[in-house]
Amino acid sequence: MRTPTRSRRAGRARLPLLLALVLGLLATAACGDDDEAASTTSSAGGGSTAAGEATIEAPDKLTIAYQAIPNGDLIVKNQGWLEEALPDTEIEWKLFDSGGSVNEAFAAGSVDIGLVGSSPTSRGISQPIAYQVPWIHDVIGEAEALVVRSDAGIDDLEDLAGKKIATPFASTAHFSLLAALEDAGVDESSVDIIDAEPDDIYAAWTRSDIDGAYVWNPNLAKLIEEGGTILVTSADLAAKGKTTYDLAVVSTELVEQYPDVVEIWVAQQDRAVQLIQDDPDAAAEAIAAELNLTPEEVLPQLADLIFLTAEEQAGPDYLGGGLADNLHAAAVFNEELGRIDAAASEDDYRAAVIADFAQSVAGG
Repeated sequence: MRTPTRSRRAGRARLPLLLALVLGLLATAACGDDDEAASTTSSAGGGSTAAGEATIEAPDKLTIAYQAIPNGDLIVKNQGWLEEALPDTEIEWKLFDSGGSVNEAFAAGSVDIGLVGSSPTSRGISQPIAYQVPWIHDVIGEAEALVVRSDAGIDDLEDLAGKKIATPFASTAHFSLLAALEDAGVDESSVDIIDAEPDDIYAAWTRSDIDGAYVWNPNLAKLIEEGGTILVTSADLAAKGKTTYDLAVVSTELVEQYPDVVEIWVAQQDRAVQLIQDDPDAAAEAIAAELNLTPEEVLPQLADLIFLTAEEQAGPDYLGGGLADNLHAAAVFNEELGRIDAAASEDDYRAAVIADFAQSVAGG
């Protein structure tokens, strides 16, 4: 996988886009796998009034794989920012249950941008899937957790032996469950780990078919409301060096052929993060509409995640270096557990994680 070279990025006409970014009036663009590119004039989409226009080359269609996770991606979708910016471009949003399913869609060439947890992303880079990471949707804290039934006789991780625990395989939750077991010295083979998607986990819980689950919001909140007890959270594991993220992955084809489109898309995501930080009530209202929840239910779920602006992400702790190291470590962990054949090299991970777009959006 290649990042845009300095000569290519330097050769692009950036001034109109940077001006639009400074004004907060950014457009968004779209791409399909095989569609011919369309020359698009986009009115800047950072506000209801356009102060200027920028003409970019954009493909005819952009297919986005999203998940029902309370973060900025749902705000961008709900507010229609991409559709407003590129009225002549078809933008298709496809709902997926987990990162493993999104990886399969990328491998099949059916999506251009997707939300994938850090563990499945680490696997995808080693596979290898032709995608790159230009954005962090969120740092997963208490929004993912291992929750157990109050009547299951489980007081600590050692009590999981012989119990039936559900989690979506190849997800960040699955990764965290295995990391928690390893940290506690519990052989994963002693636990009956069931592969199930989040909605299926909730259904199994209501039928008392499982003793516990490692899952994320909003289903995590439902299990807790029904008497579930949290045993360990992803924030606990992050404190032990096993940090997990929800990441944006973008096809290498889109990055190389339409870098301005990717930059504009990143700007819209940054706009959503700013809304979460500056007006959480408005952000919760937009997300609630997508999850069929109330804003009051969404607000505490937002508080369980850490959201980073483009400026924060571009630094050395995240897209500037730390995230690549984290993904490589996750791949090595998956290799040791036999979940992948071999982890790609550290250089492959550094090449796959790109800070250029966040840096440009941040004005750096």
